Amino acid sequence: MGVEVIFKIAAIGILTAVTNQILKHSGKDEIATLTTLAGVVIVLFMVVNMISELFETVKSLFFL
Repeated sequence: MGVEVIFKIAAIGILTAVTNQILKHSGKDEIATLTTLAGVVIVLFMVVNMISELFETVKSLFFL
């Protein structure tokens, strides 16, 4: 779960940035903003999932 998560987040960021630039140059600023927001939400869900796994690991480590 180490480096591949960083690569996934970076790939989502790159795809979001490219999509954002394409949509802005074609005059669809509102949709560009929504795609950027969708990318942020996807990464946020990934990070929240990893944090919950961390808490479960710590909980099982200390037998809580």
